[in-house]
Amino acid sequence: MKTIYTGATLCALLSVFATACHKSDKVAHQPIPQIEVAVPVVDSVVVYKSYPGLLSADKEVNLVARVDGYLMACPYNGGDFVKKGTVLFNIEEKNYRDQVVQAQASLSTAQSNLKYATTRYNAMKEAQSSGAVSDMEVAQAESNMTEAAASVSNAKAALQTAQTQLSYCTVRAPFDGHVSSNIYSVGTYLAGSGSPVTLAKIYDDHQMTVNFAVEDAGFLSTLQQAIKNGTLDYDSVPVSFSEPTQHQYVASLSYTAPDVNSSTGTLKMQAHVQNPYGELRSGMYTNINLPYMSDPEAIMVKDAAISTNQLGKYIYVVNDSNKVVYTPITVGERVLDSMRIVTKGLKPGQKYVTKALLKVRDGMEVKPQVVK
Repeated sequence: MKTIYTGATLCALLSVFATACHKSDKVAHQPIPQIEVAVPVVDSVVVYKSYPGLLSADKEVNLVARVDGYLMACPYNGGDFVKKGTVLFNIEEKNYRDQVVQAQASLSTAQSNLKYATTRYNAMKEAQSSGAVSDMEVAQAESNMTEAAASVSNAKAALQTAQTQLSYCTVRAPFDGHVSSNIYSVGTYLAGSGSPVTLAKIYDDHQMTVNFAVEDAGFLSTLQQAIKNGTLDYDSVPVSFSEPTQHQYVASLSYTAPDVNSSTGTLKMQAHVQNPYGELRSGMYTNINLPYMSDPEAIMVKDAAISTNQLGKYIYVVNDSNKVVYTPITVGERVLDSMRIVTKGLKPGQKYVTKALLKVRDGMEVKPQVVK
C-alpha cells in the first residue's frame, strides 16, 4: 500500500525532523564542565583525641578564722594578687592579748618558784653532809624543786598556746596568689574556736592543673604504651578553653592514675598549664587534645570533599581518562582543622573532586582543574 502525504503532513514531519536534528546537534556540542580537583596530601601527622577537662589552681586554700571575736579589718580587695605573709584579716584580739600577759606572769612566777626551790635544795644537800638536816627533808626539797621545774614547763606551754591563739587573730596569705572576695563584712562576730569559719579562698594560679578522664578502653593501652616508649610528645599538649583567651596554651601531662576506675571505666589524668599572663582561672572548662597516634605517611583529603550515603563514606575520583569514578573510602580522624585522614580506598597521586559535588556523577567526563 502506498502512503500518500498531504502538504500539511509533510510540512509537519519536516519540522519535527529539523527540531530533532537541532537538539542532537546541541547535545553533541555541549561543553565538558570544568571541575576543581586536588591531590591527597601525604605527610607525617600526629592524631589527637579531645577530652573535656576542668581547670583548677595548683593550690587552693581556704582562709579561716580559728578564734572567736569581731572581724575588725579586711585590708584587701577581692581578686587582688597578694604576696605571701600579706595581712588579709584582723580579728578582735584584746582577750587573747590579755591571755598572753597572764601566761607571761604565770611563767615568771613559776620561774621564781623554781629558782627558790633549787636554792633551797642545794642548801639542804650541803647541810645534809654535816647532819644538820635529815634525809627526809632533803628528799622533800628535791621533790619541791622537781615540781617547780614542771610548773615552769607548763607555764611555757600555756604561754605558747596563748601566743598561738593571738596569732590566729591575724590571717595572712600562706603563699603568693589571688584572693577571692571576703565572705563576712567587717563587724561580723566570728565563732571560730569551735569550728574554723571560712573567710575567703586564696589561689596559687601561676600554674594550673587540667583534670580530665580517658574513657576509651581501647585507647588506654595505646596511651600507656606511648607514654612508656616516649614515642609521642606529652610535654606540649594543645589546650583550648570554653572562654576565649588572648594567648595560646599547651599542657604537660603530669599524672596518670595507676588504675582504671571500676565504676566508671575511666582513667583519671592531670596535666599542668603555665599561667604567665594570669588570664586562666580555676573552674574554667577546657578541651585537652591528647596525642595518641603518629602516622609518618598519612593520606589526607579535604574533609568537605567527603560525602556519605547508606553504604558509608565516599569521594569522587577523576581517573586518567578524565572520567568521574565513585570511590568508597574508610576515614580516620580529622586533622589540621579541615583535613581528614583516609585509611582505605584512596592512593597517593589520585585526583579527587573538591567542589560542585552535586553536579558530578559516576562516569561523567570532566575537565579537571588542579587546585591546592
